[in-house]
Amino acid sequence: MASSRSRCAAAPSDAPHTLFVAVADAVPSLPGRPYPPPGSGEAAWPAQATVLTAIALQLGLPDRLTVGPSWLVPALEGALLVGLFAATPNKLHHEHRRRRRVALGLIAFVSAANIFSLVELSHLLLHHHVENGRELIGSGVLIWLTNFLIFGLWYWELDRGGPGTRGEGRDGPPDFLFPQMNDDRIEPLDWRPKFIDYLYVSLTNAAAFSPTDTMPLTPMAKSIMGVQSIVSLVTIGLIVSRAVNIL
Repeated sequence: MASSRSRCAAAPSDAPHTLFVAVADAVPSLPGRPYPPPGSGEAAWPAQATVLTAIALQLGLPDRLTVGPSWLVPALEGALLVGLFAATPNKLHHEHRRRRRVALGLIAFVSAANIFSLVELSHLLLHHHVENGRELIGSGVLIWLTNFLIFGLWYWELDRGGPGTRGEGRDGPPDFLFPQMNDDRIEPLDWRPKFIDYLYVSLTNAAAFSPTDTMPLTPMAKSIMGVQSIVSLVTIGLIVSRAVNIL
């Protein structure tokens, strides 16, 4: 009699679980975006052209804003770019560790040179009497454009392990959440970001001082976007506004 009561008492507690399992089995599984998507080689020339453009922009800076003569740092960067170009295939289908180390070193070198120019320009504004406002505006624009281009390269090289890893289809955890990843109806299920997507992320972050449609997911991505926002804010907020007052 007691065992009969216990079975009756246990039945109501088991009923919700049984009903949930039955409903879950009845609902068809929805198609989702596979991760990682199938491997697809990424063209290297957009990144190489971006580095070349950033080097050309640095050549336009006056000597007082560069380390040594205005041609010295761009010449060293150009030598690294030539070596990188020689070691990089037309399309990145596999991870090339040496190429990636050289690429990250080159990007870091250009970034450091650009931040140095910004520091020197800020010091010039705060501690010297500046009369040539047009030159100041031109230098600020060159620094901002270089900042925008270089951080696009940072995002392209770091997301999911880099372009070589993505080319193999062995993507690591995503560093950025693109809008196409939120809705499977927008793009094909095998969609993956290309260089232009990272360049656009850099442009919006430099212009708005914050992410817009693409969100950073990892501490590394957030840190790099934060550095870019600070550089862009100082360039636009301090230098350009001060230059307008000088004119």
